[in-house]
Amino acid sequence: MNERDDLYQTREAHSADFRFDDAVARVFPDMIKRSVPGYAETVAMSGIIAGRYARDNTRLYDLGCSLGAVTLAMRHGVRARGCQVIGVDNSASMLERAAHYIALDDHSLAGDPVAVELLQADICSLTLDNASVTALNYVLQFIVLDQRLELLTRIAEATIPGGALILSEKISFEVAEQPLQDALHWDFKRANGYSEMEIARKRTAIEDYLIPEREEVHRQRLLAAGFSQVIRWYQCFNFVSFLAIR
Repeated sequence: MNERDDLYQTREAHSADFRFDDAVARVFPDMIKRSVPGYAETVAMSGIIAGRYARDNTRLYDLGCSLGAVTLAMRHGVRARGCQVIGVDNSASMLERAAHYIALDDHSLAGDPVAVELLQADICSLTLDNASVTALNYVLQFIVLDQRLELLTRIAEATIPGGALILSEKISFEVAEQPLQDALHWDFKRANGYSEMEIARKRTAIEDYLIPEREEVHRQRLLAAGFSQVIRWYQCFNFVSFLAIR
């Protein structure tokens, strides 16, 4: 079902032409594994964090869920009763494949598994409520800059006291550090089999679409949104994960 990511061996790239279409959905597991250092750890730890912060009779949201890896990690991590995990994405192609993985998981679980619902929606206009845990992994970087605080504020307002937001992002750095972080990321891609042409074409395709920010910007915005505490719990090169507590 999943294919090797060779999209940019043949696809010409133009600035901001990257979209989560069916072609990307088909290769997404391979693409993200070979492109995002630390991705597997982020998924697994999202499940562990969900286990700590989920509360009885609350919702857990995976916003921008793509194929549902974090949705399933949270489902398996939850120990509270009466919870529901809601995966949300605006890509029908992603959700079609996510539904397949959820169905496989349903068949593999005994007893009364945590309920999972998938929604096709724009997370910037979605109504959120009674959330104990929300995951926003590698998604905020694709949101228009002037909409980011509003989205995080709505998440904070929907989060119960003591609830948590998991935020994972590609970040930018001080001018002196940025070239090394970029080089290490490209080395990671080369080590995973991407050619120089593929790396360059992918960079061109997303350079106006994925807008990273510095760590302090994320911290300040999360606090301004209404979270009381922000910690960085993981970093691998230029990808960072934060835990924000309501």
